[in-house]
Amino acid sequence: MKNFRKRGVLLLAAAAVCAVLSGCQSADSTRIVRIGHNQSTNHPTHIALTEFQTFINDRLGDKYQVEVYPSELLGSQTDMVQLTQTGAIDFCVASNAILETFSKNYEIFNLPYLFSSAEAYHAAMDDESLTNPIFDSTVKAGFTAVTWLDAGTRNFYTVNTPINSPADLKGLKIRVQQSPTNIEMMRLLGGSATPMGFGDVYTALQSHIIDGAENNEMALTDNGHGDVCKYYSYDMHQMVPDILIGNNAFMEGLTDEERAIFEEGFQLINTVQREEWTKAVENAKSRAQNEQHVEFIYPDVQPFMDACMPLHESMLANNPDLQSTYDAIQAYNAQYSQSE
Repeated sequence: MKNFRKRGVLLLAAAAVCAVLSGCQSADSTRIVRIGHNQSTNHPTHIALTEFQTFINDRLGDKYQVEVYPSELLGSQTDMVQLTQTGAIDFCVASNAILETFSKNYEIFNLPYLFSSAEAYHAAMDDESLTNPIFDSTVKAGFTAVTWLDAGTRNFYTVNTPINSPADLKGLKIRVQQSPTNIEMMRLLGGSATPMGFGDVYTALQSHIIDGAENNEMALTDNGHGDVCKYYSYDMHQMVPDILIGNNAFMEGLTDEERAIFEEGFQLINTVQREEWTKAVENAKSRAQNEQHVEFIYPDVQPFMDACMPLHESMLANNPDLQSTYDAIQAYNAQYSQSE
């Protein structure tokens, strides 16, 4: 599978040359628009992207044809971000952790316990005055965020050890996303961070290279992690968006009318994905409990939160430009805690 992915990356690198020479148009002069992501075809992200595919093809099909590639068919997320940079593909879904390596502004979304509730999280992410400066911060890297995707709440799940408190993480090797913030989070919580690509997690769990991971409920079912991990602990340490990024050269090459239609399509992705997410979480939790026999645990969140607070202080000390964004998020936290 890895060799297949690498071949896909090489083929798309060649496609980048095609883009330069011929605009990557097919024989009938229709521009192929490629979008890659790492989720299955059942995932809310794929469902939303196929809605976008239909929308653009219906509205602009005489000039653009969208093709969606799921399940890392175009390589890992890191591969796909690089391909989007070069224009070998036009869009991809990237984890916030990867984008953090391109712009320190994305660090803020990786902070554990940044958002106090899903309502505050959604309201903050929908506030363009808050998100646009972050989304635009990768322009020099060749790509820009075009919309955000709900990735739910990240929680710990383990093969053999139920996690009821941070003390239970001591000595456990936990897969985290490849992000300095996440590595430091695990250090503060007492576990041993093991960064690796998402596609390698199942085998690492099965072979006991790692003792657990942290992700949303869909990882248990869509990716089979619940076949190996029998404890899922709702410590709710992160609400981190996934980000759909677009190649700047492609976006800038659109006419004003085309750009408006694409922007409408990006909003459609956001709307559909969030609606599908709610249904998918309920379905995943039911399947994990009834078919995979995963035990769901609801620990006291406060000890986890207290352990992680130094990350807030160090992030703001190292990146004071994010203070206003942080304060705006705290205002949403306060607003939605009062409305409960």
